[in-house]
Amino acid sequence: MVVACPLFLQNLDTSVMATALPSIARSLDVQVLHLNLAITSYLLSLAVFLPLSGWFAERFGARRVFCGAIAFFSLGSALCGAANSLPSLVLFRVLQGLGGAMMVPVGRLILLRSVPPARMVAAMVWFTVPPAIGRMAGPLFGGAIVTWTSWRWIFLINIPFGLLGIALALTFIDEHHEDAAPAPFDAVGFVLLALGLTALLGAMEATGKALVAGWLTGTVAALGALALGLYGLRSRRKASPIIDLGILRYPTYRASIIGGMPLRIAIGASPFLLPLMLQLGFGLSPLASGMLTVATAIGSLATRTVMAQAIRRIGFRSLLIGATTLTSLFYASYGLFRPDTPHVLMFCVLMLGGLVNSMGMVALQTLGFSEIPKPRMSHATTLSSMAQQVSVSIGVVFGASLVSAAAWWHGGSATHLMARDFSPAFVVVGAMTLLSLCFFVRLGRDEGAELR
Repeated sequence: MVVACPLFLQNLDTSVMATALPSIARSLDVQVLHLNLAITSYLLSLAVFLPLSGWFAERFGARRVFCGAIAFFSLGSALCGAANSLPSLVLFRVLQGLGGAMMVPVGRLILLRSVPPARMVAAMVWFTVPPAIGRMAGPLFGGAIVTWTSWRWIFLINIPFGLLGIALALTFIDEHHEDAAPAPFDAVGFVLLALGLTALLGAMEATGKALVAGWLTGTVAALGALALGLYGLRSRRKASPIIDLGILRYPTYRASIIGGMPLRIAIGASPFLLPLMLQLGFGLSPLASGMLTVATAIGSLATRTVMAQAIRRIGFRSLLIGATTLTSLFYASYGLFRPDTPHVLMFCVLMLGGLVNSMGMVALQTLGFSEIPKPRMSHATTLSSMAQQVSVSIGVVFGASLVSAAAWWHGGSATHLMARDFSPAFVVVGAMTLLSLCFFVRLGRDEGAELR
């Protein structure tokens, strides 16, 4: 529960901001879809600085890095609350992401080093409780804050939670020291990863917004792909790369990282699209929107009551296939919502969607680390967190692009979005989720039996 505090902070931050986007757009006098820059800049910062987390944990100690990361995240939150323009908000979100990049993978590393395999399912289920509470509280906090006070408090609220997380970590977590000295820092590898991820995600963000010339966007994307390719080739020959891609040879870990990417992209797109559809498309207030979208977090929280029994009864492979299929259907069904759809019906559908989605993600995260040796666990947790953040970044950009394209198709514009502009986006997101099945069906039927 303590090491999951950073996930609580991140999910609270993201879900609060998604609910407050229209209010922030009016305050800063920008288009609401342009505010996805404030989300993707944070997620991009996470992805760029995540490779540092494993090496820092081995070099300075996991607990020390964990507490320092929470402190830096809280400082970034305070600066975001003082932002007075979109560029300054984006800059402070990058600084906030630097702290966030250390929090989650180091927390997961502490967990994986502390819990025996036989109890890993139960531990991972509890690991999802604080972030589920964050997602649940976020829309309500966001809606209430925007309705009654200023949107700036959606960032300032992180500070007391950050201080609480530091106090709990210092009280309950013992410092872990590696027997062997950490490997030398792979500076060249870090630069290649940072340039590659920044260029690729930056080019995606610029696509379709007429921010720069199309040829320049294509060139930046190509350079990003080249940098990542060079890192892949270099890491095979280097004894101690900053991220050892060799861990992808483990089938369950490969299924978790590569196979889970479409599922994670959808997870990034849906929380971004839902509040916008409810507020801009349906005309609901931020508070009413938050009270509806909280249903997904309640469903996610309910996973704890059924997860262990579901894995024992049907196994990881069947659970992943079933949960992914149902998640796809639920995401697509969100596109059937209309302004006159009863709120009770929307709440129930969102809650069930959150339940099956969370079941799939808990199973995926638990199974993915089952074959990784403990000495290589820091590489595995770092790469997993990178994949998570890159996928979510892609999801936010993908969702914004789908809505913009639908608005253009309907003869409108991204400045004035209508309810009909969101339906195609949810259908596409739901269909894309099914791509994860291509990897899950290849898993063995008894995969992860030692964890059940």
